[in-house]
Amino acid sequence: MRIDLHIHSTASDGSLAPAAVAEAARLGGLHVIALADHDTIAGIASAQVAATGAVHVIPAIELSTYHSSGELHMLGYFINPQHPELIEYGDRASGARETRMRDMLARLGGSGINVAFEEVLDAAGSKPSSVGRPHLARALVKRGYAHTVSDAFDRLIGDHAPAFVPTRLATPAEAIDLIHGAGGLAVWAHPRSELLPGELPAFVEAGLDGVECYRPRVPHPESERIARIAAEHELFVTGGSDWHGEWQGRLGDFAVGRDDVSEFLDAGGI
Repeated sequence: MRIDLHIHSTASDGSLAPAAVAEAARLGGLHVIALADHDTIAGIASAQVAATGAVHVIPAIELSTYHSSGELHMLGYFINPQHPELIEYGDRASGARETRMRDMLARLGGSGINVAFEEVLDAAGSKPSSVGRPHLARALVKRGYAHTVSDAFDRLIGDHAPAFVPTRLATPAEAIDLIHGAGGLAVWAHPRSELLPGELPAFVEAGLDGVECYRPRVPHPESERIARIAAEHELFVTGGSDWHGEWQGRLGDFAVGRDDVSEFLDAGGI
């Protein structure tokens, strides 16, 4: 069984529509995926319908949180997409992310880099439910302000770059509560190793269920170290590509096996 538990679609800042993600996953030899768009559940139903049994689509979401150590993300798995509080959160997040994007564009403009909000939407290919930095990165590349999406992040809009603005929607504890309220499991997405010793105990106390351990470009010994820390706190481990588009390679190039995440899948009834 080949599994990828962290994929994005055009419902947020991915390059493929939710239905196309399901098809790309099938073609890439994946058997189980999680559609985890940023702060929205808008693409889940479409992906599940398109999968037609060939790929199991776990309903998921990636929540943006603010914390003293910076912006952190919490993944919610096996959520109920019809949960009223989750729907309300998505509506609120859409407006907040648009405000954030306009703030980032203003910061870029102050440096002589002028990109209009409409150009960001054009780069997305449609109006997403959750506008994000990859859309802006594509617009910057199109305008010639960056050579590649990675270059745009590295120099201009990444977490520590001049135009970065955090998404202040919820604290980690509030995100965990929201995920649990929607019937899901809360997993810390792509945690930075240096933050684990200081932050993990408080997140566990808040109800954290798991940690994302296995990711592309993370050396195996580092993944295993994170998995050991997770085990010490009796947390699930997960793994995913955080795939947004083909500039990261083909969907399916990265996968974890059932043995890597068996306890997590068992908890979700898979």
